[in-house]
Amino acid sequence: MNAIQETNFQFPGQTGFYRGKVRDVYAFPDKLVMIASDRISAFDVVLPRPIPFKGQVLNQTAAYFLEATVDIVPNWLLEVPDPNVSIGLKCEPYAVEMVVRGYLAGHAWRQYRDGHRTLCGVALPDGLRENDRLPTPIITPSTKAHEGHDEDISRAEILERGIVQESGYVQLERYALALFERGTAMAAEQGLILVDTKYEFGNLNGKVYLIDEVHTPDSSRYFYADTYAENQQAGRTQKQLSKEFVREWLIENGFQGKSGQTIPVMSDEWVKQITTRYIELFETVTGQRFQANDATDPLSRIETNILRAIRE
Repeated sequence: MNAIQETNFQFPGQTGFYRGKVRDVYAFPDKLVMIASDRISAFDVVLPRPIPFKGQVLNQTAAYFLEATVDIVPNWLLEVPDPNVSIGLKCEPYAVEMVVRGYLAGHAWRQYRDGHRTLCGVALPDGLRENDRLPTPIITPSTKAHEGHDEDISRAEILERGIVQESGYVQLERYALALFERGTAMAAEQGLILVDTKYEFGNLNGKVYLIDEVHTPDSSRYFYADTYAENQQAGRTQKQLSKEFVREWLIENGFQGKSGQTIPVMSDEWVKQITTRYIELFETVTGQRFQANDATDPLSRIETNILRAIRE
């Protein structure tokens, strides 16, 4: 299988290029072309081996949820000309990610376990266990880093530093919670629990747009609803669909993205397992069958489809 590690195209009319942790972004005067590569990141570090079909899963999952939430907030997406490609409006991103949490899991749990009872300025009650449902969904923003680690930040700090003006931030909060409510309802229809997720927003001509990916395995965490209560009562690990299993594997092998740590070797079998888990998430969360595009030369396919789209 030909995994996509990176792209290096030069398109007519292209005005810029940016390589993120996962996506390669080609800028045009009024549009962005985002190519979802098969790179995988954890702890804000890109791991050395790409995961076949991961980019297709992310791109198609994001497109599915962008279409399903456009009645809540307008989004950047215009078309999906290729399984790995999305083309959309060129917005000015807000420099924060809106992380919404309905359960105490992942990073939030690790902070809580270590004794913290305030996360991003939000107070958490005592007596919670890992994966417990929170009394109400909370927003725990983070700064959006171009390089290195995103950092937790509170609402008060965002406003004090002028990262987002208060009126704009109130709107982002409202959109984030409404999107989380919709995502929760859609997950429930598929027998899942939306545990936490992140949203990114941009501004174009004074209007807020939802940008980037939505409710994908890279940006979200899901539990299986049918076993949640039983596992929680018994103190067992929750069966989940997310990228958390990759983070857990890294932690078990001595890596958390800290200075001096070495990324463990990813075997062929482990890479194959990650691919299987990503496809499982797509099919489970969308209710659709995954159609793997196993072209022998995916880069040529991607370039051809983008050229056709930008010339139309």
